[in-house]
Amino acid sequence: MLKPHVYHPHTTTKTLASPLHKPFSHGTALAFLPFNACSSLGKTAKPFKARVVPNKIKAAVDVNFTDDGILTDYTVKGVVTVKQTVGGFLSNLGLSRGIDDIQDLLGKSILLELVSLELDPKTGQEKETIKAYAHRVKQKGDDVTYEAEFKVGQDFGEIGAVVVENEHHKEMFLVEIVLDGLTDPITISCNSWVHSKFDNPQKRVFFPPKSYLPSQTPSGLKRMRKEELQALRGNGVGERKSFERIYDYDVYNDLGDPDSDLKKKRPVLGGNKQFPYPRRCRTGRPRCESDPESETKSNMFYVPRDECFSEVKQLTFSAKTVYSVFHAVVPALQTAIVDKDLGFPYFTAIDQLFNEGVDLPPQEGNNKWREILPRLLKAISDSDNALRFEIPETMERDKFFWFRDEEFARQTLSGINPYALQLVTEWPLKSKLDPAIYGPPESVITKEMVEQQIRGFCSLEEALEQKKLFVLDYHDLLLPYVKKVRQLPGTTLYGSRTLFFLNPDETLRPLAIELTRPPMDGKPQWKEAYRPSWHSSGVWLWRLAKAHVLAHDSGYHQLISHWLRTHCCTEPYIIATNRQLSEMHPIYRLLHPHFRYTMEINALARAYLINADGIIETSFSPGKYSMEICSVAYDLLWRFDHEALPADLISRGMAVEDPDAPHGLRLTIKDYPFANDGLVLWDILKEWVSDYVNHYYPEASLVESDEELQAWWTEIRTVGHGDKKDEPWWPVLKTPQDLIQIVTTITWVTSGHHASVNFGQYTYAGYFPSRPTIARKNMPTEEATERDWEFFMNKPEVLLLLCFPSQIQATTVMAILDVLSNHSPDEEYLGEKSELAWAKDPVIQAAFEKFNGRLMELEGIIDERNANKDLRNRNGAGIVPYEFLKPFSEPGVTGKGVPYSISI
Repeated sequence: MLKPHVYHPHTTTKTLASPLHKPFSHGTALAFLPFNACSSLGKTAKPFKARVVPNKIKAAVDVNFTDDGILTDYTVKGVVTVKQTVGGFLSNLGLSRGIDDIQDLLGKSILLELVSLELDPKTGQEKETIKAYAHRVKQKGDDVTYEAEFKVGQDFGEIGAVVVENEHHKEMFLVEIVLDGLTDPITISCNSWVHSKFDNPQKRVFFPPKSYLPSQTPSGLKRMRKEELQALRGNGVGERKSFERIYDYDVYNDLGDPDSDLKKKRPVLGGNKQFPYPRRCRTGRPRCESDPESETKSNMFYVPRDECFSEVKQLTFSAKTVYSVFHAVVPALQTAIVDKDLGFPYFTAIDQLFNEGVDLPPQEGNNKWREILPRLLKAISDSDNALRFEIPETMERDKFFWFRDEEFARQTLSGINPYALQLVTEWPLKSKLDPAIYGPPESVITKEMVEQQIRGFCSLEEALEQKKLFVLDYHDLLLPYVKKVRQLPGTTLYGSRTLFFLNPDETLRPLAIELTRPPMDGKPQWKEAYRPSWHSSGVWLWRLAKAHVLAHDSGYHQLISHWLRTHCCTEPYIIATNRQLSEMHPIYRLLHPHFRYTMEINALARAYLINADGIIETSFSPGKYSMEICSVAYDLLWRFDHEALPADLISRGMAVEDPDAPHGLRLTIKDYPFANDGLVLWDILKEWVSDYVNHYYPEASLVESDEELQAWWTEIRTVGHGDKKDEPWWPVLKTPQDLIQIVTTITWVTSGHHASVNFGQYTYAGYFPSRPTIARKNMPTEEATERDWEFFMNKPEVLLLLCFPSQIQATTVMAILDVLSNHSPDEEYLGEKSELAWAKDPVIQAAFEKFNGRLMELEGIIDERNANKDLRNRNGAGIVPYEFLKPFSEPGVTGKGVPYSISI
């Protein structure tokens, strides 16, 4: 900790009138005394105990002495910065705030207590805290400053913490506390909501930026460290209140709303064998009357107070805009588009979304729509309420990009779902589902079909041996839900496989799409393979089959690659980190920026996106079974060890270990933009985490003996992901290398993984025919009537438009994707700015600067790759450069930028 330094606020018993020029002698206080006092003490003077470093004394200081010249105390000034907020106690400053104004006038706004770092050596007990009220002194912009003065005795020692009590009747957002009058000022970065003492009498504690492993905790802070963690865990009882900071677990039993409509009842995800799932944050809301397993709905989805950000003015952009889309834009679209099943009659009608737009009902007040969605609303006049969508960059570059087969294939490597493509290792393609229930398992894609299209390159056997066949395989995941989904109105479903061939120039060529319907309604299994064709009927059947596959891929991307693997699976990490790692733990401080705003965004998702009749259910093919399929995917596919990028690539056959290759991996497809850029970012992240972890854990024994760390990892495995607690693949945590791999995996998921599947959504799916979220019509070859076939033959384009999302589905998803693809003005990008705790440690700060430097290098590497004409999956006529993993970005929809956290 930093050492005390005398401070000059007022007159004291004896005054040192001028700067001292001679060095401190043997640690005594003699150099601080007036000349005559030193003379009178002579050789009998004893050293005093206040820790002062004289060569850093300010030019004018006041100290207190006894009559015989012994230093008794010094003064520390505390400067507290509070942010004016929309809903906190500082709102409407300058207006009457009643009793809180009186508290400010009386100088009793905030009670501060200084806590000593060490126990009293005489009693072995904690030293008495030093209390002072902070009074308001000024306001500059949104920052309001309070000051307090403390008289610190010579025996108090170093300051280890500051305890805060909010004397107002409303909560406040505490930005920082600076303690001045020491060797160097202590800056404590708080950035935390402090509840009113009238809501909760428990005081808040804030620690300076120095990090300690549990075994290294100074004696004066041990009790406080444990009690602070206990307070954050809560007792698991009762409904959480908005001002609380309690982190606890619960299952996903709040997606349905059976009390409003029994049709909105949804199964509980997590805590049962049928639907395993990660845990969410517990809210403690009452259970539904119609379904005791489900939680009731309320206007507030509880999130621990410091995970919220919607009330701080500078931090509202993302949440406020998302909330506005859910609350205002979606209902307005439903009003403007009366027929929810109405499709687009022509492709030109789709183009009109970007030109004429959709007329929205007027909002109260002038320009309200422009306040909510400034990017989407391109105003013509003040009275204009047309929702006009920005033209996605893909459309700007190539209006027909979505139509091309080579683009369909390229997006499996360079698009927004680069996590699904797999190497084909066995032939024939075969299902693992029970044939007694789902029919014959063999694919109808035959050797002959494949070789007709790769003739001149190689045989099927050679293609397998040379690792040239790849597949998007949604067959076994979706087939069990085909019958259920087809009972829902306005949608349909198949199991699907899409086969690709790797050309010599490293581009992919689609070979065949297989669509399967299981035995149902007394009918046998039906399946058919479709191929690129040079005949009009075959061409349109291929386009319809692509529409189905793209709808499957869109659902997989949104539900699994995006929601499940990043948002959902990260929430247990956040809860465990706050419950088990003290704020002063170095791993807490390493992870903290990676968790910013994620729980708030997840709560919004539970309220509006993945809930019963929410955006996903009403706009994606699986409808109300979407989250069940997500649970099945968690059960079948999710493994923590495979969330590390290298392991993910190996598990899909997209790479093999090779110590002589860059990053220790040899890619199966050399021009794989996501993997190429991602592996560089993975290595940069891992080097930063390694430098950090090795600094705090120079010996393996420190990892095993770290009780907080071990409790954290145990809780993640056995509680947060408790439905998979017995899996053999969980990493052990015994050495620094184990910790480095675990932490790098978590930080990769929140940064690189999320950025790669999120910020390009509007770019690639903003023009929805490129990535429709739903297919609404069966294939005309599936037991079609003569009338159906005749309609297809006469109007194939109309059938494709009818298969695409309806107008309300398309416009709703487009509005959502535009917001989700947006970078907030206050976005915190990976490695851009150092945290205070990192900057205070020169070793860590040096490692961070190296981290930042390598990220800057990655920007240049990506630019060079995008300019390389030989890399055809990221360079070519009309192709959008692959920039999803460029670390930094300006605000807005940019298609680049890697934030620390899942903040949108």
